[in-house]
Amino acid sequence: HRSTPNGVMMIVVNSAATSPAAAPPSATATPSPIPTQTPTQTQSQNLVPSNTPTSVIPGLSATPPPNPLYPLPPDVHAVQLDVVGRPQTLPLSCEARSAVDWAGYFGFNIDEIEFFGRLPLSDNPDVGFAGDVNGRWGQTPPNAYGVHAEPVAALLREYGVNAQARRELTWEDVHSEIAAGRPVLAWVVGHVWSRTHPVEYTASDDAKVIVAPYEHTVIVVGYDDENVFILDGRQVYLRERK
Repeated sequence: HRSTPNGVMMIVVNSAATSPAAAPPSATATPSPIPTQTPTQTQSQNLVPSNTPTSVIPGLSATPPPNPLYPLPPDVHAVQLDVVGRPQTLPLSCEARSAVDWAGYFGFNIDEIEFFGRLPLSDNPDVGFAGDVNGRWGQTPPNAYGVHAEPVAALLREYGVNAQARRELTWEDVHSEIAAGRPVLAWVVGHVWSRTHPVEYTASDDAKVIVAPYEHTVIVVGYDDENVFILDGRQVYLRERK
């Protein structure tokens, strides 16, 4: 069993479309920079959209669009999807920002603040947003934290996006999504830090939930022979594929 890169635990996938569609008109929130912290711990989750299965060709290679940060040698088999990312507006609104950027690739224009305002609230992040969105990054529930994949995917479906939360996918699963032209929304720790130190938390509903300090969301937009390409706000960086 090979896990997804660097301990990614949850994702949202969308198998409904193989290419982005034209986005309907809608208001757009004004973004602001994401918080930064010194790496100490890592964990992750992902969001991947899913729907009626479409043709997926694992291992498909494609020529990525030019990337000024990471130009690829011509002999490297790689895929890099053209997903537009923006910095999050609030200190802990990364899940909403990543979700609307991810949905935007599939042709949905959703306002980040509106999306955040429609998320349920709960001290159980598997159920809703835990803590204060304006709180300090790096804490765990019931303090300022965030929300996990399932509530985000459910809200995306209310907007018409064919989103499905998945856990414990293999790299081959994620590879197939990217190769088919579908980026993956992933829950990680920090900026995809390499060590994971999750903890178990008991919510007020008595549910046992795995949480991690510095929970964060990114979008997996591509890969080459050794790395995955991560879109984090506006920034694209590489993380070694393991």
